[in-house]
Amino acid sequence: MFKKILIANRGEIALRIVRTCKEMGIKTVAVYSTVDRESLHVRFADEAVCIGPASSAQSYLSIPKIMAAVEITNADAVHPGYGFLAENADFAEVCTEYGIKFIGPTPEQIRKMGDKITAKDTMIKAGVPVVPGSDGLLKDAKQGIKLAKKIGYPVILKATAGGGGKGMRIVREESEFVDAWDMARNEAKASFANDGIYIEKFVEEPRHIEIQLAGDQYGNVIHLSERDCSIQRRHQKLIEESPSPFMTKSLRKKMGEAAIKAGEAINYEGVGTVEFLVDKHRNFYFMEMNTRIQVEHTVTEEVIDHDLIKEQIKIAAGEKIGKKNYEPTMHAMECRINAEDIYNDFRPSPGKITSFHSPKGHGVRVDTHVYSGYTVSPHYDSMIAKLITRAQTREECIKKMQRALDEFIIEGLKTTVPIHQKIMRDESFRKGDFHTGFLADFDFGVEDKKTKKK
Repeated sequence: MFKKILIANRGEIALRIVRTCKEMGIKTVAVYSTVDRESLHVRFADEAVCIGPASSAQSYLSIPKIMAAVEITNADAVHPGYGFLAENADFAEVCTEYGIKFIGPTPEQIRKMGDKITAKDTMIKAGVPVVPGSDGLLKDAKQGIKLAKKIGYPVILKATAGGGGKGMRIVREESEFVDAWDMARNEAKASFANDGIYIEKFVEEPRHIEIQLAGDQYGNVIHLSERDCSIQRRHQKLIEESPSPFMTKSLRKKMGEAAIKAGEAINYEGVGTVEFLVDKHRNFYFMEMNTRIQVEHTVTEEVIDHDLIKEQIKIAAGEKIGKKNYEPTMHAMECRINAEDIYNDFRPSPGKITSFHSPKGHGVRVDTHVYSGYTVSPHYDSMIAKLITRAQTREECIKKMQRALDEFIIEGLKTTVPIHQKIMRDESFRKGDFHTGFLADFDFGVEDKKTKKK
């Protein structure tokens, strides 16, 4: 087992990793930018190293600075968390070259799943269902129009190096194609320095359901059930839950087997997630594989009572995983609490938190790195907390979430708490009748100026 792990990340995920390491008797090293000096992951780690100014490019994305921190603290492993360098094959490769264990998959596995075209080809060969589309990158708009006619509209243009909804455009008729093509390419080039575009059939009103995987260094791959991530805005997830209210026992078996095929196709090592689109007839299609721990891993932890960070570390240390697939025994739900103004097109709302009270009670979990007096920086992702509830049934879980949201007090800036409260009261959501376009026409209402709860 490792003696000291450097955590190449920040915020709540860094603190989450610190906690598990402490329970395992492993020393931790936090890295931080100058604006994160007062963050809780810095306070609770055994050691902390400042790696640069606020800019991610000069701190959390700087491989030389992180490797220098590894060297001066004599860490023997690096946990990348999620985001930043978590799916950077070059970083994983540098760690390997210097004899430092990268807690995650191999560089080759990251590269195979990081490029959308390569990932799709790999899944086709493995017998995993994929959305009909181009065999590779499109040469030009003319080729795309020809293929769109064959597939049938609507179609979606996607950046091969994409993520987070960047470089994606839905095309509903031929007259829209050229403009959508130009916009997708320009956005992809600006976001990823790669303007490669491919095309797929656009699955209307789908569910976004993902399967959690774990694979060890000996070829064993298991699934740890599903999460429904269909409540999202502009391809950014807001609420996740497990089990999915759309799931059947038969569908879980089929999707679990498909996800395992995906993992086995690349001899996957570590904890990862295979994401699928599922249409209203419960046909499912491979979308992508995330070769890292995910934000919503907490939902799975709650329904199967299993620490996924500990599982990651044990796998990286060479331990074998169990051969049994997991099924949810409870119901869990997560609301992402972001520092955003929902009444102003979700504009980021950085600033100082003047008052902070997190909800508590049976079946309530809050993962956060903030506190009263903490200043939320404009330089990073706006998520400041994850509120997770667990209960015997979905109905009880929603009621518990409603109570917890009402108890959550964050003053000094705007947050997404109000929209979560509205969603929990929505009849369609409560019935489990929703899809990825659920929020497109949602009534966000108007801000209540009288209340202090933000």
